[in-house]
Amino acid sequence: MFKTKLLASVLTAAFLTCAALPLTVSARADEPTVGLAVANLQADFFNQIKQAVEAEAKIKGVKVVVVDAHGDSATQVNQIQDLITRGVKALIYIPAGATAAGVPVRSAQAAHIPVIAVDRNAPDAPADTFIATDSVNAAHTLGDYVCKVTGGKGTLAIIQGQLGTTPENDRNTGFTAAMANCPGIKEVARQASQEWSQNEGFTIAQDMLQRHPDITIFFGRADGLALGAAQASKVANLDNPVMVFGFDGDKAGLKAVRDGVLAATMTQKTQAMGKLALDSALDLVAGKTVPKQQLQSAVLTTKDNVAPFIAQHP
Repeated sequence: MFKTKLLASVLTAAFLTCAALPLTVSARADEPTVGLAVANLQADFFNQIKQAVEAEAKIKGVKVVVVDAHGDSATQVNQIQDLITRGVKALIYIPAGATAAGVPVRSAQAAHIPVIAVDRNAPDAPADTFIATDSVNAAHTLGDYVCKVTGGKGTLAIIQGQLGTTPENDRNTGFTAAMANCPGIKEVARQASQEWSQNEGFTIAQDMLQRHPDITIFFGRADGLALGAAQASKVANLDNPVMVFGFDGDKAGLKAVRDGVLAATMTQKTQAMGKLALDSALDLVAGKTVPKQQLQSAVLTTKDNVAPFIAQHP
């Protein structure tokens, strides 16, 4: 009798233990999965955001599925459709370009999946919230600094980012406004890039210098473009010195500022933006209200204040 009761007790305890296990597994399975669609992970700027999203997700117990478009809009449209099919609860979206940028937003929202756009927002289909640097004010600040350190005089060439994208549009607005207050600087050339890359910056700057060897100022709308311009200026063996300014504050750009290759850049708070993107995604999934636009400040970065950003990116 005692053995029977003992066996019954053991079996009951085992059943209750096993019965509890599916609940634990189910709870984990119910944790939200967030899709992160990145424009191009070859760029340090986007990698910084990815790292911050993943770090915050680890803290919050969230699964993140990352896809990389390698700069191709058509690839990104297909990748995001796959994320929607897989049932992600929210989509953090960095458009690969202006072309077809609104297609993934409309597809996700039709599936009742909130969209958090970072750095770029599709004008024809804005996301549920948009997180980015206040590039208008940041570019204006940089333009004011250019005017100051050049003594308000010089010959300017601008290497643009990808036309039609939010960063290019906003940086153009802010920098143009600053240059309006600095009439001694004359713009003689501008050309758009497709990938914001250093190789493009080098090729474009070389062509500009061949046509305008009197260029004294380059503004690359990303640090990669600026680094290409600095390289082209160095190998051109010009008679006049050239000051090169960037924008982003990526690792290579910050080191170039430290070493005097770039005169200045604007450091974007990529780690903060990545964390905010994940937190906003979870808030939207939970039905909370999130601002339609969440703009972050950038920091004018010169040799005098660059060291802390190299040690720990904001």
